Amino acid sequence: MYGEYEADERFGAGGRDEPDGPYRRGTEDGEGYGSGARGAGRARRGGRRAGARATGGSRGRRARDRGDGPAEDGGTTLSSRAEQGEPPRDPVEQARAICLRLLTGTPRTRKQLADALRKKEIPEDAAEEVLSRFEEVGLINDGAFADAWVESRHHGRGLARRALARELRTKGVDSALIDEAVSQLDSEQEEETARELVARKLRSTRGLDRDKRLRRLAGMLARKGYPEGMVLRVVRQALEEEGEDTEFLGDGDGTSF
Repeated sequence: MYGEYEADERFGAGGRDEPDGPYRRGTEDGEGYGSGARGAGRARRGGRRAGARATGGSRGRRARDRGDGPAEDGGTTLSSRAEQGEPPRDPVEQARAICLRLLTGTPRTRKQLADALRKKEIPEDAAEEVLSRFEEVGLINDGAFADAWVESRHHGRGLARRALARELRTKGVDSALIDEAVSQLDSEQEEETARELVARKLRSTRGLDRDKRLRRLAGMLARKGYPEGMVLRVVRQALEEEGEDTEFLGDGDGTSF
């Protein structure tokens, strides 16, 4: 569509890229366009026809840009529908389309979808109808979402139960579902993960003084949601294995660091 317009405009203005044929570029004395009055007349008529094609193409493109003509997909634009007095799209249909698009490729909680519908100014009753229906058919399942979140974020990022619960709350998961999901992790599994995290971090702290090593290791575990008592216990054991003096840490029973 636009390629045709550009070709007409480029060749119709008598510029550098004239096509071959009766209107190709000639010599300096104009022999290429014919000789005498007949040649000049043909050249003028050819220029007028080419200019008309370019002008028509330009008008067509401006009309398409304004939305006066049909859309490229064969339908009409939203603005033209409104101008023609057509009824607005059904809000339930809109809500359904938005939710399906958001759920493609990644699960979402009910609250996440509800927030998205609110931003799109979907009426509350239409949003509620669609969200409830999606829950009935299993497209929305906050319990399954929470279980998968805990599994992924604990093994992938090493997050502890406290951090996982905090993240799930921000996504609008019900407290009972959060408790059920984080109960997948017991204290032994949590501590084992904490030890693995410290072992990986420990190598990068070698050569630092003892206090700095402590702050980096303990701070890393604290940011991932591990309880203070467990943090002290795990870090103390790791530093002892490195030959550091850890008497100042206490017994790992919740002493502040």
